[in-house]
Amino acid sequence: MSPQAGWILQEEVVPRLRASIPRNVNQVGAEDPEELIQDAIVMAAKLMHTVECQGNTVTAGNIAYYTILHMKSGRRSYGTSTTDVCGISTQLNGSTRLSSLEEPAAVDGETGGELLAFHDVLSQDQDDPGMIAARKLDWQSLLARLTEREKAIIVAVLGGRTVSDVALVFKVSRSAMQQCKNRLVELIQEFMGMDILVEVRRLPGWRNDLNTTKEKLACRFERRN
Repeated sequence: MSPQAGWILQEEVVPRLRASIPRNVNQVGAEDPEELIQDAIVMAAKLMHTVECQGNTVTAGNIAYYTILHMKSGRRSYGTSTTDVCGISTQLNGSTRLSSLEEPAAVDGETGGELLAFHDVLSQDQDDPGMIAARKLDWQSLLARLTEREKAIIVAVLGGRTVSDVALVFKVSRSAMQQCKNRLVELIQEFMGMDILVEVRRLPGWRNDLNTTKEKLACRFERRN
């Protein structure tokens, strides 16, 4: 873009966009007027650059007019898709609608009429599939390095049994099996990392954010009442 075109954009096009967009362009989702104005300036700059490269001349009013039309139709500087479920055009034509996970979904009759939000209905406390697959691969690599006694201890612990039960199976003393268990703990920590016990109990980050938001809203409600 030439310096002259840049001056026209700054002095003549941008003021028109700032005056018109907050009143004429619908805000979708988390959009705000200042964000829409910034997006419109980018689109106007692209239009002026294209026109200048083609050797044509247009007025600042024409650039502002067509930029506003693009913005009203749902076009943005980062995309104009009408099939993307999160696209502005898709939402403006009514094909999709974004809903907050905090919106009420239903009333649970089994919990005394407690109001359920969308995240209560859709979410699970389990890790995402990628994390589960990664842990399985780690366990497979670890199990390949363990002895039969160490594998038996893991199976017993998962089944709710004690080291004494495993000692009876292998016909050794409980102290010997306890030493084997201690070595197993050290091996797991060395292989998985010292923070493995913290990691397996940690909730997903998005779940913590939702819980924090719910607690904040509950505290606010209590203060008002």
